[in-house]
Amino acid sequence: MLTRKQMDLLDFINRRVQRDGVPPSFDEMKEALDLRSKSGIHRLITALEERGFIRRLAHRARALEIVKLPESLGGSAPGGFTPKVIEGNKPEPGRPANAQPVETAHALELPLMGRIAAGVPIEAIAHASHNIAVPGAMVAGPGEHYALEVKGDSMIDAGINDGDVVVIRETSTAENGDIVVALVEEQEATLKRFFRRGSTIALEAANPVYETRVLPDDKVRVQGRLVGLIRTY
Repeated sequence: MLTRKQMDLLDFINRRVQRDGVPPSFDEMKEALDLRSKSGIHRLITALEERGFIRRLAHRARALEIVKLPESLGGSAPGGFTPKVIEGNKPEPGRPANAQPVETAHALELPLMGRIAAGVPIEAIAHASHNIAVPGAMVAGPGEHYALEVKGDSMIDAGINDGDVVVIRETSTAENGDIVVALVEEQEATLKRFFRRGSTIALEAANPVYETRVLPDDKVRVQGRLVGLIRTY
C-alpha cells in the first residue's frame, strides 16, 4: 500500500520519464509535491525503493529507474514486472469465456498478534493468536513483520477500516507522517500517524471525530510501521 505522497511522486517520476526520457531532479520533485525540503523526497524515494517500485542506479545522474507501477497508475512499467497468465479451456463459473485466471501471488505466513486500537484504548498486544497469509510483496523490505487486526474507526480517512488486517514492519523509529504502532506508557497499543514536535510526540487520527494526542516522547514507544493492508469483503 502506497501513501498519497508516495503515489504522487511515483506518478510524477513516471510522467517525466515518459516525456523526457530521464527522471526529474530532486528540486523538481520537491516543487511538484510542494515539500519544503529535499529530505522529504529522499524518504519517499526510499519507501518506493523498499516496496519495489523504483530502483536507484549507481554512478549516474538522476539515477532512478521505474521497476513497476501499481494498477491505479496504469499497471507495470515498461520492462518491469508482468503478471503471468495460466492458460485454460474451461472458464470459472461467472467468468467470461475469454477470461484467464491470474497466477496466485507468492504468499508468506505472518503471526496475527491480535487487535490494535484505531480509536478507543485497547490493552497492549503481546502474543500471536494464529498465522495469516499475506502477499510476499508486502514483506519484501528488511526486518521482521507481523499482522494486526484493526479495532475502531479513527483511521478511516487513511483507508483503514474496522476489521482490516494491517501488516507491520518492526522498527523503533519513524518519520513524521508515518502510520505506526505506538505503545503508550507501556500499556496501550494504538495505530496512528506519528509526528515529533520537539520533546513531544503527536499521535494523529485520520478521522476528524478524534483529537490528536500529544504526549512526552518518553511516554511513547514506536513498535512498527505500516507497510500493507488486507481487507476481506
